[in-house]
Amino acid sequence: MCGIVAYIGPKQAYPLLIKGLHRLEYRGYDSAGVALMHDNKICLYKSKGKVSDLEQYISNKDTKGNVGIGHTRWATHGSPNDVNAHPHYSMSEDLVIIHNGIIENYATLKEGLSKRGYIFKSETDTEVLAHLIEDIQKKGNYNLFEAVRLALSEVVGAYAIVVMSKNEPNHLIAAKKGSPMVIGIGENEFYMASDATPIVEHTRNVVYLNDEEVALIEPGNDLRIITVGNHEITPYIQQLQIELELLEKGGYDHFMLKEINEQQRSIRDSLRGRMDPNTGRISMAGIIDFEKKFLQARRIIIIGCGTSWHAGLVGEYLFEEYARIPVEVEYASEFRYRNPILYEDDIVIAISQSGETADTLAAIQLAKQKGATIFGICNVVGSSIARATDAGAYTHAGPEIGVASTKAFTAQVSVLALIALALGNKNGNLSETAYRKTLTQLDRVPEMVSEVLKTEEVVKRLAALFKDARNFLYLGRGVNFPVALEGALKLKEISYIHAEGYPAAEMKHGPIALIDEQMPVVVIANRNTSYEKIVSNIQEVKARGAQVIAIVTKGDKEVTRLADYAIEIPDIDELLSPLITVVPLQLLSYHIAVLRGCNVDQPRNLAKSVTVE
Repeated sequence: MCGIVAYIGPKQAYPLLIKGLHRLEYRGYDSAGVALMHDNKICLYKSKGKVSDLEQYISNKDTKGNVGIGHTRWATHGSPNDVNAHPHYSMSEDLVIIHNGIIENYATLKEGLSKRGYIFKSETDTEVLAHLIEDIQKKGNYNLFEAVRLALSEVVGAYAIVVMSKNEPNHLIAAKKGSPMVIGIGENEFYMASDATPIVEHTRNVVYLNDEEVALIEPGNDLRIITVGNHEITPYIQQLQIELELLEKGGYDHFMLKEINEQQRSIRDSLRGRMDPNTGRISMAGIIDFEKKFLQARRIIIIGCGTSWHAGLVGEYLFEEYARIPVEVEYASEFRYRNPILYEDDIVIAISQSGETADTLAAIQLAKQKGATIFGICNVVGSSIARATDAGAYTHAGPEIGVASTKAFTAQVSVLALIALALGNKNGNLSETAYRKTLTQLDRVPEMVSEVLKTEEVVKRLAALFKDARNFLYLGRGVNFPVALEGALKLKEISYIHAEGYPAAEMKHGPIALIDEQMPVVVIANRNTSYEKIVSNIQEVKARGAQVIAIVTKGDKEVTRLADYAIEIPDIDELLSPLITVVPLQLLSYHIAVLRGCNVDQPRNLAKSVTVE
């Protein structure tokens, strides 16, 4: 959840660290800090708040040094304040550490260290690790590299760390387990970060550390990696594919608005090269290699968290309708704790934007232990989920910086639709006519998204009317019920308005009691097989005084007449409609949050990549 950045080389470290922390701030923004090495002296600066607060605090301080580490925090152990901010000193202040993750046995370790005279200044588990490394060094006269390895052998939990010592000023030590760590290799210099965003403008050559790997990073020498168990590893150097311009706002006020508007491109990129509606070809390497397993699967189990779980719910409709394969959709955060029944002929599809979601990774490990085949859908090349799965597909959405996910959802649904269509075509459930027609519709989705984006001015006016509402209800039927959940989630995440998503038919089984003149109800009412039912649902809520905002198919006069407000979308195949019905809901959440003065890209208490359980 936190952001780590570090540098060692000939350049001044501080400007690189600050820029890197700004790039990583979507991962956490409770507090931030840097530690810089100069003339064998460590200068440590940290403060509560955002990276800009840290910059202001440091503005008149000494920032010289060619070696440095930086951190932006999302609080787990200890409240967000100056003391709990990273980096953390060891007791002697000879070494400093930054850490992402949770040390689960920190209380036991802390008790032992306290008995040996160590004094703790913070509430964090990270300070425990700093003292433990120093204690091991003192007791065994070990160098820093070996001391870190031995300390991590005593640790239970997740971590990505970088350690710096004034006694060994010419190198840094990095390690990871369960939290991401990437090392950029430059010309006689190295960069370390939680993801590639701070690195890409400096080098394209990177090494992704695997779990329980410890790296010795020293300019002038090759990168050295050993495991916590003391086995030497040959580093595997990869090329970054991120485009630098995608990391900038590009003239938009917020990353979220930019990413909403990027969806015609991100959907197109997720489909590009994988389908040809003219020939009826769908070609996906992960599906080709595991086609037999998919076609013979007893069932498909989709796991994910948050928006990815909502995409999985849409996937359930797609697989069951197109391919007639039974599907279950599970919260990854609950899956591993209920002793699920899994079979060797099950396919588990794990969905994650970052590819680093801790709960999803834990669920993957459980499914692997039980012999299921794991297929990953994620957005980040080289991420932990991409490496942990048997096969998979990247969504090609490009970097998503806004904490509230938008283009990741539509990219995930696009990939799920491709897989479901490919399987339905192969197993004969879809006629050739239906298959070709649906492919053609899917190919047109990016231009339909572009058309929906033109409704933004209408949405802005609605946002002005409803920005002070205290509650919202979102209703959808069939494949658009998950979109109702996603619309409600977006509003909650960034505007802090309470909102609930419900299947429209379930409204009268309880939620209708909440409806009065103060309750806006958003209804996804595009033309579909449940159209008459959704019309009845709108009449029911209108009879209780609710103000109805309807998402309607262009030209629909009946629902437009019934609703108080209507947002028109193009006519589209029902099962593909979530790809466009979600867009006005994203825009509505965004503009309400802006009008309420909320921090859209960095909503309170949230971070982009949830790398702790």
